[in-house]
Amino acid sequence: MRFLSRRLVMPNDLNYANALFGGRALEWIDEESAIYAICQLETNYLVTKHIGEISFESPALSGDVVEFGLETKKVGRTSITVSCLVRNKATKKTICFADDIVFVRVNPDTKEPMPHGKTLEELQKQTEEEIQRLNMAD
Repeated sequence: MRFLSRRLVMPNDLNYANALFGGRALEWIDEESAIYAICQLETNYLVTKHIGEISFESPALSGDVVEFGLETKKVGRTSITVSCLVRNKATKKTICFADDIVFVRVNPDTKEPMPHGKTLEELQKQTEEEIQRLNMAD
């Protein structure tokens, strides 16, 4: 799992118990997962089809920095399935885990599903090459 982005929990992100509101966490998960899928499939024409099991493990408080780990689980003809782990940047404690998040590529005009032309193997190779390029920049 690659941790690709971070967010700062602000007071307006909190629920009545002064912890990160679950709805806000889900909004962030959908957005971060969509960005990940868009980068993987190299297309902006994706829609969220399904979010499977969601497990909340520990609270995030105002001022906490949370990070999002993402990985590709499966690639279909028109879809990509990813998992997203949200954890506290400082403590590494899991805040939330969302599994089986499915995005479908759609035709921009008809909004009907359309093939993306990628395989899991191609995406894994693409990710390895990207990591190598990033490591060379250090």
